[in-house]
Amino acid sequence: MKITAIRTYAARVGIRNQLLVKVETDNGIYGWGESGLSGREMAVIGAIEHYAGFLVGRDPMAISALWQEMYRSQYFEGGRVLQAAVSAIDIALYDIKGKALGVPVYELLGGKNRNFIPTFATTSAAPGPEMIEQAKALMEAGWKAMRLSVSGHEEKEVYEPREHIAETARWCVEARKALGDTIVLGVDFHHRLSVAEAASFCQKMPSGTLDFIEEPIRDETPEAYESIRRMTDIPFAIGEEFASKWQFLPYIERDIHQFNRLDVCNVGGLTEAMKVAGWSEAHYVDMMPHNPLGPVCTAATLHFSAAVANFSWLETRSSPVETHLGFDDATLFPVRPVLEGAVYRIPEGPGLGIEVNEALLQEAVYQPWEAPHLKRRDGSVTNW
Repeated sequence: MKITAIRTYAARVGIRNQLLVKVETDNGIYGWGESGLSGREMAVIGAIEHYAGFLVGRDPMAISALWQEMYRSQYFEGGRVLQAAVSAIDIALYDIKGKALGVPVYELLGGKNRNFIPTFATTSAAPGPEMIEQAKALMEAGWKAMRLSVSGHEEKEVYEPREHIAETARWCVEARKALGDTIVLGVDFHHRLSVAEAASFCQKMPSGTLDFIEEPIRDETPEAYESIRRMTDIPFAIGEEFASKWQFLPYIERDIHQFNRLDVCNVGGLTEAMKVAGWSEAHYVDMMPHNPLGPVCTAATLHFSAAVANFSWLETRSSPVETHLGFDDATLFPVRPVLEGAVYRIPEGPGLGIEVNEALLQEAVYQPWEAPHLKRRDGSVTNW
């Protein structure tokens, strides 16, 4: 069996674009993958087209060797754009191999450790009474873990962290009172804070209010996270933007965080994700995969989540309080993972267990999108 073509499709699905990749072979078997670098799809397409130049004609079953060749066949290895391209191709190769062998992808990763995949959901209302009502509705629907809204998350032009951390902390305390002690609660600051701001936020709440805080600051300097670690006892969830096992290295080895927000569509696909999971297991760090993309990403992440031992919850953006996102278009993805209450069942068909309406995908429109370029009130640029 040989690779005959690698095709890319960037299309608007719901409120954002998805970049899907189809790898075709000479015996008719094909595989689907997805890239996770939202907002920079054209750059990733260029990288995929470059890789296709030497992957066409190769054996798609040699997944590990092809991964190493894509990574090491250049002096300037790695980086988020290249790894997003590698991720999409790698996932598609696993889909091909599973179909060729007649087994679900999780069997290629060592088999199942669990029979279903618990998820965490995210409230969509701003901090306040409606957010708490949404959280109660999620509890009634079966969710045992959730991420609460943060104040100012929807700002498009100006974001001042100090104007939002106190409001967020106040409603986190109210949510804990309203929801009780058994529900797992977290927040995601989307790396918008400084070390001092993150510490201030954590210190405004009684110990035990939150079970995790996600991405409070940018990830470039592990020592900065260690500084926050000394000032709070809230567990950290970090890593959705990491593009290799090497980026995870200091966080795992220095015991900085407790949850890995690994994204299989950014880190280097399933090949690299499994290496990070094993390394994390040795340090008792649990996997909490990032999953804000489309059904192909969800399917790949379900197989990963089934196969690893050290798993907590999978992110879902398809809960009853986020139906406006539209990432799981049933017409584009006639066979796709569907929530059953607060859990996903693990696909049992060959490969990823997903089908894509390629004819419809070819007609879908790509809409250029740029994240808000946020500024503080003094005019200085800040993080989105």
